[in-house]
Amino acid sequence: MTTNMSPELEETQGNDHPLVSREAFRDGMAHLPGAVNIITTDGVAGQAGFTATAVCAVSDTPPTLLVCLNRNSSAAPSFTANTALCVNTVGPEHRELAMVFGGKTPMSDRFATGHWQQGVSSAPCLQDAPLSFDCRIIARNSVGTHDVLFCEVLDIKRRQSPEVSVYFARRFHDLA
Repeated sequence: MTTNMSPELEETQGNDHPLVSREAFRDGMAHLPGAVNIITTDGVAGQAGFTATAVCAVSDTPPTLLVCLNRNSSAAPSFTANTALCVNTVGPEHRELAMVFGGKTPMSDRFATGHWQQGVSSAPCLQDAPLSFDCRIIARNSVGTHDVLFCEVLDIKRRQSPEVSVYFARRFHDLA
């Protein structure tokens, strides 16, 4: 069954097909489950990190994933200047840490919590993460308010039988 999420529509420039409103899109995305990840970097612009569900596989040859980052976030300048990146999947024991990285906590205080080690790329990797992809950023593309970071995977760390957290309907849910 298909339902119209919102009667509000916004016109696109030079296109006869209207887009859904920002609010309708955000509400729809809130109902698309996504793995919760803490994305980290280190390099010439220093350490930074943010919480994201916008992570996706691109290719297995070469192993590549993408990460979306709001250009207005406090983490954006570091991710723009650095090439090291780690995607750290969050488990139930990391909820508070995910909230720290997703909130207004100063960047310098975010890494004071959790146990971190330097990955192959030099990005901070969460030691007890259920899954970590240590990467190097190979390309960037700007779309709307976000940069899409394309990242080649250099190393993967995975815990045996971990629980992971997903975000759905604006709250955390745990999967085993």
